[in-house]
Amino acid sequence: MNSINNIVILTGAGISAESGIDTFRTAGGLWEKYDPAEVASAEAFARNPDKLLAFYDMRRGTVGEKEPNPAHHALGRLDAEWQGGLLIVTQNVDNLHEKGGASRVLHMHGQHRTAWCPACDARPEWSGTFADRPPCPACGSPSLRPDVVLFGEMPYHLDQIYPALRAADLFVSIGTSGAVYPAAGFVRDARDLGVQTLELNLERSDGSHWFDETRLGPASELVPAWVEELLGG
Repeated sequence: MNSINNIVILTGAGISAESGIDTFRTAGGLWEKYDPAEVASAEAFARNPDKLLAFYDMRRGTVGEKEPNPAHHALGRLDAEWQGGLLIVTQNVDNLHEKGGASRVLHMHGQHRTAWCPACDARPEWSGTFADRPPCPACGSPSLRPDVVLFGEMPYHLDQIYPALRAADLFVSIGTSGAVYPAAGFVRDARDLGVQTLELNLERSDGSHWFDETRLGPASELVPAWVEELLGG
């Protein structure tokens, strides 16, 4: 650990599961209850925007009530105490990393706390609903939609994520399925660059075989232990 200066951390739904937020692809997850092709794709939004907007209104209301768990707080501690480079890249649209004290965070799939207006590209803070087609605060257009990346759309911040991977000494994946690209490919990108790789997950993911080391268990136990090891070492 002494040779580590720059760290990139990727987090997925598994880190927020212990805060009561449904995962997507595990047994009993969100995509067993809803068809993502109908409520989470660009094609679905073009075909039936009302259905998609109603789904995200429901989803955002649920997510907004949750609180960070020990894994989020541990990464908040790491953010505060780590003197080297650190970037937390999350696939989650909740704000539990921020609630847990982290600030060096990029939401590659967007976030529930903001809206996006395709008409003027404004991204205002937003706590209201979308289904009733409210006007954009910036331009007045009734075009507001959730500021989340739908299937078929390009993730955010790739122009910052890939340079951070190239500069990293350690890549850590926490609570991810290893099934959603391009995030699932980050570990191979890191390995190709000679970056150390570590997976912290409840169970082995689709990409576990790409990691130098995999530790299995609840995020609320694994992440604080790893952060203590890193900072203490």
